[in-house]
Amino acid sequence: MNNSNNIYRWAISFKKRYPSTVAWRLKKHCQIAEKHLNDDETVLYVFTGQRNDNWYDIISTSVFVITDKRLIIAQDRLLFGYFLYSITPDMFNDLTVISGLIWGKVKIDTIKELVTISNLSKESLDEIETSITKYMMEEKKEYLLKNNENK
Repeated sequence: MNNSNNIYRWAISFKKRYPSTVAWRLKKHCQIAEKHLNDDETVLYVFTGQRNDNWYDIISTSVFVITDKRLIIAQDRLLFGYFLYSITPDMFNDLTVISGLIWGKVKIDTIKELVTISNLSKESLDEIETSITKYMMEEKKEYLLKNNENK
């Protein structure tokens, strides 16, 4: 199965479950994620949202792909080019969930920056938090165990 179609299907499924999440041009964003997906990576979870801290900024839709190796954040730019961010478990520090009146936010604290995902359906927050935290903590444990064994 083509990973792009797989990522796109996951994104559409998320959007159908949580229609109040603000996101569009999903196929384009999914194509960027697929382009940078390694052959040995398996997609575990996909969700969409705005990669910014402002509820009124609705043109920063991104697709967030959790694989068995990392978290990929892909955004096809409106006019030209794209943005791609990759967060590996060793870079992950913490995660904050904020539920507002209409939408929610998830803030991912990494060693280098704070990634904010906004305009998420409030109902999606538990699922997103569980998916990210569960994956990152399991992988971080394995990473630390491997490093301790190599010392």
